[in-house]
Amino acid sequence: MSFIDAKTQGGVLVIHLNRPDKFNSFNRAMALQLIAELDKASSEKAIRAVLLTANGKAFCAGQDLAEAMDKEGPGIERIVNEHYNPIITRLRKLQKPVVCAVNGVAAGAGANIALACDVVFAAKSSSFIQAFSKIGLIPDSGGTFFLPKLVGFGKASALMLLGDKVSAADADSMGMIYKVVDDDKLMETASACAQTLSQMPTKGIALTKKLLNEGATNNLEQQLQREKEEQVIAASTFDYNEGVNAFLEKRQPTFKGE
Repeated sequence: MSFIDAKTQGGVLVIHLNRPDKFNSFNRAMALQLIAELDKASSEKAIRAVLLTANGKAFCAGQDLAEAMDKEGPGIERIVNEHYNPIITRLRKLQKPVVCAVNGVAAGAGANIALACDVVFAAKSSSFIQAFSKIGLIPDSGGTFFLPKLVGFGKASALMLLGDKVSAADADSMGMIYKVVDDDKLMETASACAQTLSQMPTKGIALTKKLLNEGATNNLEQQLQREKEEQVIAASTFDYNEGVNAFLEKRQPTFKGE
């Protein structure tokens, strides 16, 4: 059974989580299918951006707890090590931009998968919940890494310990996401953003993602050095020369992602 609905539109791989009857909670098959689609996005040159969203009323309710408690199932260690850690790693290391359209509740791992994306839009009716404390677990899927950097230590600590439900508007105001959109405009807005990114200088975007990842742990001197090194690489690309020439010639650039 396919728990991931994926198709390519132009230069964008559009991925829908597809267990709507289970609020798109992850089981092993769904996690492995998502990993496979992210690997496809990485390997196929024609794909220059990813749009991640979901079918149904929810974005993702996190882990399917029935599977987690199943004595014949993969168990928590494998679930984290083989499902969520690879998903988060791929989202951050993918050398292409990932837009996320949160169409409903994003809870637990579902919330943190959204926060690992590059540009996050959320429908007005959607919400975010660090639900782990409610069942005696700790935030995984990069939650303890990303959320404090987005909203600050104190706010992140409270949200994780209390498990408060955060509205899309509040998530926007505290800097957790990029933008709130009317429900009926969510996919139109997120799709337009992904299509725009797919026509931009892909290698430069990849280097920007790489530096954002490194900047979380580098000091200023280290980051300045890395910026210099990656800027030299960016300046050697076709798209840099095309962008500069288009600016000088007062025309629209045609980037190739090269």
